Amino acid sequence: MSKVRVVLVDDQYLVRTGLRALLERASDITVVGEAGDGRAGVAVVREQRPDLVLMDVRMPGGDGLDATRRILTDPLLADVRVVMLTTFDDDEYLFEAIRAGAAGFLLKDTPPDALRDAVRVVAGGDALLSPAVTRRVITAAARSSVGDPARLDGLTGRERDVLAQVGTGRSNVEIGAALHLSPDTARTYVSRLLHKLNARDRAQLVVIAYESGLVRPGDG
Repeated sequence: MSKVRVVLVDDQYLVRTGLRALLERASDITVVGEAGDGRAGVAVVREQRPDLVLMDVRMPGGDGLDATRRILTDPLLADVRVVMLTTFDDDEYLFEAIRAGAAGFLLKDTPPDALRDAVRVVAGGDALLSPAVTRRVITAAARSSVGDPARLDGLTGRERDVLAQVGTGRSNVEIGAALHLSPDTARTYVSRLLHKLNARDRAQLVVIAYESGLVRPGDG
């Protein structure tokens, strides 16, 4: 089995060293590059083409949000996924990171095992959004967005139902139970939604569900 290849972008050398040590305790994860600011991080990612980037939010010389946008809008880096890593438990940064295309958001005090599991989850194609984080995304969206229901015009009724379930943070198993579908069928619907809505992952589906007015704070 190939290792998950990771790039670390953080302005603190000791943080990068600690993250490298924690990640490489796992035999299936390897750190292939580091950078101390957003601009240098983009360059390292373009050189190494990792599976995943752990990206600090606030850095001098180019912040993590801008670097994330540059990485995730580069067609040559279409397979790279970004997880924002920060000390700031801030809804504004959380929402903006996901809108930029980040697949998840971790605080720097995340336990080592949870950090390694998060890397595996995101590298495997899933978004790292717990129901608690999903609720915060929706609340943040409520403060900063105007609904756009027309974005959902091409969806069937069942696809809207599934999107609403995704928007409240439910897993495929939970969606299946709520809508009387098998987990595999729920997964198929989620895949269709990603394609139809041009969304990178479930995290962006959550944002779309709110921005379209399909989900509102307090739903779920």
